[in-house]
Formats: sequence, structure tokens, C-alpha cells
Amino acid sequence: MAVTKEIINSYENYGRCVKISNGTVEAYVTIDVGPRVIRYAFVGGENVLFNDIARRSKRMGPDYDNYYYKGAAWYLYGGHRLWITPESAPETYYPDNEEVKFEYTDNGAVFTPNAQIKNDIQMQIEIVMADSGTDTQIIHRVTNLRKENLEFSMWGITVLGRSGLEIIPQNNHSTALLPNRTLSIWPYTNVTDERFYFGKNYITLRQNPEAKGAFKIGTDNNHGMAAYVINGNVFVCKYDHSHPDAKYPDGGVSFETYTDDNVLEMETLSKIENVKPNETASHSVCWSLFKTDGCPDAKDEKAIAEFMNKIV
Repeated sequence: MAVTKEIINSYENYGRCVKISNGTVEAYVTIDVGPRVIRYAFVGGENVLFNDIARRSKRMGPDYDNYYYKGAAWYLYGGHRLWITPESAPETYYPDNEEVKFEYTDNGAVFTPNAQIKNDIQMQIEIVMADSGTDTQIIHRVTNLRKENLEFSMWGITVLGRSGLEIIPQNNHSTALLPNRTLSIWPYTNVTDERFYFGKNYITLRQNPEAKGAFKIGTDNNHGMAAYVINGNVFVCKYDHSHPDAKYPDGGVSFETYTDDNVLEMETLSKIENVKPNETASHSVCWSLFKTDGCPDAKDEKAIAEFMNKIV
């Protein structure tokens, strides 16, 4: 079946969205704000992405007023978004609350918000959906609009729904007597957190709406993939990396994950690039979706391996 595109005049409380579908899966992208990929699901099925309908997560105040304009506010909105590193406030938290330009392509669409004032960058997201199956590519682009070079890494952040289990494969390549993995740990993270399991072959992280406190780690994920099991679905995110040759942010990691009582985030990072004025850098990820009738025990590595072998 060919990939179809249409405007949905109102989806939840996000306003207009572009719906892209191949008859098996569908993706909705906001065009009144963002952009955000706000829905990814089997056609008519349950959305695996988190939507902040209540606008619970936001940032605003004097720092934002002074840096951007009076009343500037950043909203999580949910779904998938593009940022660049290093993270800093208010610079990273751009108030992307304006209409988004878009253009249809054969297998999807290109979404271009207004250039970011003060930050002097132009972001863009392109969705490319396969004619059949569930593979959906998201291409992130950032153009440097400054008069000088800008060094950054592109940061694709996917906010996923509650009560799921994330599975991240551990590096298993041989390095003889040298270490073969990097782990970055944020100051607020407690590695004894019951939501977190660090095994020989896998890392798992569970989103728990009842748990208090935030948790975040990063890894040099040489497999370039992670999975999230939620409500009978398995969401898989794959991305290209350049380990160990390229420089990556946050201690050398290309994959980060965050959870609190509200969400779980999968975050992929490109290598750090020094981008010249008017040049564009890009970073691509590929999503897939599978159905499942179960979820492995978060600390049973044999069961996790058997589960992953069925989908990867």
C-alpha cells in the first residue's frame, strides 16, 4: 500500500496534525506547535508515545522572558522532538509554539518550524515511512545560521508512555584487557533504584507512575538500538553511530534514557560536529513496532535474550 498523507484538523488538544500512514502503522505530527511526532501506533491501535495533555511539563519565567521574549514558555507536549546539545536553560528549551511549515514527499513529509531566535539555528524533521511494514525513519536536520562555527550534537528525544519496560543491550565487542563500555550517570540518579537493572548483557529500566524521583543514564550503545515494551506493543528505535572513532557528548555516550513518575525517554545523540555558517548537520533514527503477548522479567537475562531475538 502506498503511503498516504492527510491533515487531521484536531487531534486531542494539539490542534492540526499531519497523519502519515502505510495502512499498517500511522504517525501524527503537530503543525500548530512544535513539531512533535505525537502519535505512533498500529492503525487504530494504542499510541506508544506519551502525550502531555495537561501541559504538566513546562518551563517559563524571568530567564525565558529575558532571553526570548516576555511570556515565553517551553512545553514538553510529549511525543518526539529534536534538540541539540549541550543542554542548558533557557537556550535548549526553545518556545516552539508557532505554526510549522510542512511539505509532502513520496513517503512522508518534511516539517520546518521557524528559525530559532537568539539561538540562530534552523531545525527540521523529515518522516519517511516504508510502503509496508512498520519501519519509519526520522531524519533530523539542524542548520547553523550564525556567522561563526557552532559545535553541537543532535539529540532526538522520544517520550514514551507509562508503565513500560525499556531494554538496552550492553556492548559485547571484545577489547581484550581494556573496558568495552561507557556509562554516564546524572547527579540525581540512584543506581540502586528498583526501576533499574544493570546486567552483563542488558540494561533494563521500568517506568513506574508510583515511583518518586528522576533517573537518567547514558551509554555508548554500540548496538545502536533499544526497545520499549508497553501494552502489548514493542517499540524499537535504531540509529547509526560512530563509536569509538567519533566524539560524543556527556562523557562519550550516543544513547541516553530518562524516567520519572510521568514518562520514559529514549534519547539518541549524533556525534559532535563543528558546523560552519549556513551548513546543515543531520542525524537519522528508525522506528519499528511489533505486537507481543508478554513482557520478559526485567532481571532475567535469558528471558530478555529470547524475547529480543524474536524482534531484532
